[in-house]
Amino acid sequence: MTTLQNAVGGAQTAQSRSLWSLGWQRLRRNKVGFFSLWIVMIYLLISIGGWFNLVGASWVDEVGVPYAPPSWVQESVDDVLPPAVELNKRDTGPVEGMTRAEDPIGEALTEAEKHMAQYAEHATPKQERLPFGGDLRGRDVIQKTLKGTSTSIFVGVFGALFSLVIGCALGAVSGYFGGKTDDFLNWFYSVFTSVPDMLLLLSFAAVSGRGITTIISVMALTSWTGTYRLVRAEYLKLKGREYVQAADAIGAGSSRKMFVHILPNISHLLLVQFSLLTVALIKYEAILSFLGFGVGVREVSLGSMLAEAPTELIQGYWWQMLAVTIAMSVLVTAFSLLVDALRDALDPRAAAK
Repeated sequence: MTTLQNAVGGAQTAQSRSLWSLGWQRLRRNKVGFFSLWIVMIYLLISIGGWFNLVGASWVDEVGVPYAPPSWVQESVDDVLPPAVELNKRDTGPVEGMTRAEDPIGEALTEAEKHMAQYAEHATPKQERLPFGGDLRGRDVIQKTLKGTSTSIFVGVFGALFSLVIGCALGAVSGYFGGKTDDFLNWFYSVFTSVPDMLLLLSFAAVSGRGITTIISVMALTSWTGTYRLVRAEYLKLKGREYVQAADAIGAGSSRKMFVHILPNISHLLLVQFSLLTVALIKYEAILSFLGFGVGVREVSLGSMLAEAPTELIQGYWWQMLAVTIAMSVLVTAFSLLVDALRDALDPRAAAK
């Protein structure tokens, strides 16, 4: 009897752990996934700083000469300066031409020269080398990369968020109500997925124009199908569970059962889906900007920087391409490893072991 009481008391005092606490514990044990989480957090902090112009705000400043080489490259400046700059440096001899009297605007030039001192330029001298080089207009590649990374993450995160909302709403309605509603939404889903994703993206982008808001809307409207399929399957499985029937017995409405009782039970799947969408949309943004359908001409992203790379590489200016490659490779790799770690950590079957 005493043994039975002790067992019951021990069972009562044992604390039950939620799926999220178990998932966090499993994620911390995964060294690769936990390290990837820190890298993603650093990128997110950079992106937030870029959104508020705390990071990369001076990317438009022309602080160096055109295609200024990186300071750690050992080549001489004359070997990497563009031909136009070299020509200007070498062409220092006198220029023979018509006299001032023969010049049709000679009198106007003579009059203007009297007031030259009043309009003296006070431009700061431009640097011949920058920490990671410069682009065609002498803008710092590091500043451009930070601002471009911020823009790409901004597009990826908000595009994935809006896509998740659309797919979750349609999947919940389809899976919960079933019947003709489910048939119609399945037909719409089948028609939508019959067109290749990239073709849809390019078609919407060509019609809508360029800009960050436009590209986020385009991505959200074309990438909801995976979330719809996932959420629909989960609602079909969970709508007959006991806790949903209990909510129905106490008079809960359909919207409450859908979004208060069922939705929290698939939140771990939505988190993984959100991470997958973010990675995919960052890649899509790079492709669209590379093709000229992405961000505006006064904005910068990793994709727009990649669009400048072919012309630069032909001339031998490789540092902007290297900076974009490093930034994007680390970001996408860390996100992908984190998604794998989250999938393993939040798997209820694994957490129950």
